[in-house]
Amino acid sequence: MGFATLHSPTFMADFLRQSGGYAVIDGGLATELERHGADLNDPLWSATCLIHSPDLIRRVHLDYLEAGASIIITASYQATIQGFEAKGLSREEAEALLRRSVEIACEARDIYHERCAKGTCLEQRPILVAASVGCYGAYLADGSEYSGHYGAAVTLETLKDFHRRRVQVLAESGADLIAFETIPNKLEAKAYAELLDEENIKIPAWFSFTSLDGINVVSGDSLIECASIADSCKQVVAVGINCTPPRFIHGLILLIQKVTTKPVVIYPNSGETYDGVRKEWVKSSGVQDGDFVSYVGKWREAGASLFGGCCRTSPHTIRAMSMTLSNNLQ
Repeated sequence: MGFATLHSPTFMADFLRQSGGYAVIDGGLATELERHGADLNDPLWSATCLIHSPDLIRRVHLDYLEAGASIIITASYQATIQGFEAKGLSREEAEALLRRSVEIACEARDIYHERCAKGTCLEQRPILVAASVGCYGAYLADGSEYSGHYGAAVTLETLKDFHRRRVQVLAESGADLIAFETIPNKLEAKAYAELLDEENIKIPAWFSFTSLDGINVVSGDSLIECASIADSCKQVVAVGINCTPPRFIHGLILLIQKVTTKPVVIYPNSGETYDGVRKEWVKSSGVQDGDFVSYVGKWREAGASLFGGCCRTSPHTIRAMSMTLSNNLQ
């Protein structure tokens, strides 16, 4: 790719340098799939499209690349071996679908680069594919990904055993890095860090936590303690926040920087709230695209260097963020 080898400690720093000092991540996947007609009323959520409509996933990836994203995140957030097996698939089929999530994103990147070669794209730029790993609560599909309360029966070993094979498959799938997303508690962060070490995972990762109060992660665990776990893991090349209301991001960036010098990644949701029991977004004062991007300059000044959107954000959001960042740096 022209920058450091994928397991190099300077991987992300080199990528950011070649990208002009910052990078734009894509936005919400599931809500875009729904906008294009996908029915995600399924325990697999967006991962059901890996089975039924992979072309739609590729189309959304391309929409984000055309909007200015330099990092696209795979449709594997809710794609777990256990979840696929519960739908009647074999372990081999489940692992193939995990690999397929990365292949689809890589295909979208190839198509984008082909368009650039023909002069029909926004701009030629380095693009990374991040393999998404959702938390244990996402698999449970009971709302616990938004609370981090898994119960006393779920131990560190429970979480490592649950995630182990998926992380192995994704690490060998051709992705550039693994995005551990929406981490709701310290226990799961520790499980990921130990897994990366125990399995000698060769590709880099980022850890992205979620917060509802601007101080702690959603379980109530200290964000500073969680970020410290990420900082101590040699495979982790960025630490940050996702699926969190935009109004909290500035303060969270400052907290993270107290314990790490690694690049800070932020991709908030629209500011609307999700009812994990009813499984629907509650209408609220969600931030409009124009308001959303008004925060970006402040986040950049605070020290973040990777910017994107999570639930309920769109290619319009990402295009506006990309343009704002570009204009701020001129």
